[in-house]
Amino acid sequence: MQPDREEDAARPAATAVANSHRGLPPASPGGKPATASPPARSVAPSADAGTPTSAGATSPTASPATSAAPSSASPQKAAATPSLAGRIRPGTVYQGVATAYEAGVGDGACSYGPSDDMMIAAMNTTDYETSQACGAHVLVRGANGASVTVRITNECPLPCAPGQLDLSEQAFAELAPVATGRIAVTWSLLSPETAGTISIRYKTGSSPYWCGIQALGHRNPLARLEVGTSGGWRRLDRTEYNYFLSPDGSGCGGAIRITDIYGERLTIDGIALRPEVVQPTRVQFARH
Repeated sequence: MQPDREEDAARPAATAVANSHRGLPPASPGGKPATASPPARSVAPSADAGTPTSAGATSPTASPATSAAPSSASPQKAAATPSLAGRIRPGTVYQGVATAYEAGVGDGACSYGPSDDMMIAAMNTTDYETSQACGAHVLVRGANGASVTVRITNECPLPCAPGQLDLSEQAFAELAPVATGRIAVTWSLLSPETAGTISIRYKTGSSPYWCGIQALGHRNPLARLEVGTSGGWRRLDRTEYNYFLSPDGSGCGGAIRITDIYGERLTIDGIALRPEVVQPTRVQFARH
């Protein structure tokens, strides 16, 4: 494997994607985008700022249709890389508040689709960080000692404050009665002990001339996604709705390289350019 020598590209600013929250009349939700535009949700409740703190670590700079065709991958492992981790870093405990929202079928701004597991949450826009929080597993603890592990599948827009998590009603009920509405919590990133393998999905409308690529089921948050081109690896820009875009089609249908926040890289071959088909691989990031 060749080392990644590309310069880090600046991330686009996050666009607020609202959720349907308990206690407010929900707005009409939009469907998943069929083109390169983020989905719409309803409006979040107002929130006080939570204050991320660190426990034994430095805090981030702000308050913090399935195909059976397998693919091959060659992993490269590295130590945890704070610059790749962004705002939500391993080993850091964040303080904030938890609120509750009606999650419906479990779909959200991360564009994963309906979920059978409703232990899910929406991350505030600041810590959502242009969808880098998507797929992260987070351990949430209440002041009463109760805890719940959730997966980030959605974005909670302003006025959700840095450090705030908007939990599905099912997840919130593990910490306190849903009628409580709002509680103080601490939360931290997890690298789960058990996980299946990663899958890849091309977005609706993808072709050799334009494509969007999404990774599903990754154990650790993704830091970047690259595609193989005749000129080497090309890093794709990430969208707020959790797809990586190749606007000119470069690398669409070819080898894909994904990197997690710990710096581990997996190179995946054998993924056909088939829009809206979840194509499994045989690989998964290491547990940390």
